[in-house]
Amino acid sequence: MSSHTSVEGAVSPSARTTPWQWVAVAVLSLSTFVVVTSEMLPVGVLTPMAEGLGISAGTAGFSLSITGLVTAVTAPVVPRVVGALDRRVVLAVAMVVLAAGNALTTMANGFGLLFVSRIVIGLGMGAVWGLASAVAPRLVAPRNGTMAISLAIGGVAAASVIGVPLGTFIGNTFGWRAAFASLSAAALLLAAGLLLALPRLPRPAASTGDEHAGREPLLRNAPVATGLVLIVFLVTAHFAAYTYVRPVLEERTGSTPGVIALLLLLYGVFGLIGNFASGALAARRARATVVGLTVGIGVSITLLALFGTIAGVAGVSIALWGLTYGGLSVAGQIWMTQSAPHRAEHVTGLYVGVFTAAIALGAFLGGIGVEAAGITPLLWGAAALAVVALAVGLIAPGPAPRPAAGSEPATGADSAPELLKTAAAPGTGGPRE
Repeated sequence: MSSHTSVEGAVSPSARTTPWQWVAVAVLSLSTFVVVTSEMLPVGVLTPMAEGLGISAGTAGFSLSITGLVTAVTAPVVPRVVGALDRRVVLAVAMVVLAAGNALTTMANGFGLLFVSRIVIGLGMGAVWGLASAVAPRLVAPRNGTMAISLAIGGVAAASVIGVPLGTFIGNTFGWRAAFASLSAAALLLAAGLLLALPRLPRPAASTGDEHAGREPLLRNAPVATGLVLIVFLVTAHFAAYTYVRPVLEERTGSTPGVIALLLLLYGVFGLIGNFASGALAARRARATVVGLTVGIGVSITLLALFGTIAGVAGVSIALWGLTYGGLSVAGQIWMTQSAPHRAEHVTGLYVGVFTAAIALGAFLGGIGVEAAGITPLLWGAAALAVVALAVGLIAPGPAPRPAAGSEPATGADSAPELLKTAAAPGTGGPRE
């Protein structure tokens, strides 16, 4: 046995992360990318998808609500219900479930089978997203745990800003069913990849932070409650409008499918910039960063409502929207872990559940708004929700700023110590040497 390795294969703080272990992290990150892209793809192919199924755009948009609600229930409970099962196997099975859901979508000829397929996708998505941040630091040496968490959550962020443009391109070129078929194939490949690349991952030992953090419910933690309320309003605002961004661009600017794909790609490029920039800023000032992102999202939606008929302004609005929303998932995650650093796994599960529930609520309200009042009132309603989120962020308590000298890298930096203690403990199933 290596001097760096515990009885169960966990890595000591002096050990180095091997290239194969980074491959395992990359496979996990790609898995989160595919599951979140599977949820959001209807945004980019909404119009042809609705036409192909013989339903309205508003009804097709409700499919995001279905997946979001199922994920909101699944993500927080999966770590509790899988018991002692090998997390590697659980993740692989979840990816097979996801593949089945996307395959069912390709076979849908009406809302009934679409409804079922989106439930199946939500089950797979909730399992993968609910476990990813806890599994990631167990794949590497403890000193690299923060980077592993960053990459795992980065898959979620990248899906939000790259997956939709890529899926839109495939849908425009080969048809919307081909886009979902591609995701189904990718999920099957990643299921095999998870089994090959990840080590055995039994249930982790209880973290020492949880033993000393007390039993006060997380919702009684004022900064946690503030962050969750802000996320509910802001993510609801975002998805109420963004779910229908294709009809917005078609109706208000007269954009062709090719131009829309380019605009969504612009959104994605700026979203990646926002993801990395916001992570670095939020590690020191999570509240100020999230408030700034809230302002940007509200301004971008307002610009579309006021001047969306002007192509140039619409392009600027889409770029600003991507820049600000692209950083929200990582900045919100850091807000949560800074607010409850000794209960990182619990607060992360709660955050994912609330985030995905807000996605569902936004898509649902957006569908009602676009059917009842039209595109422009929908944009104004979303902008109003963003203003409420801003008021919450400015008035209610948030996490205290962290000093620059002691700040850690972005994404889960404050949660890393507790997660890494769990990863390094005997019996947690850490990575192989």
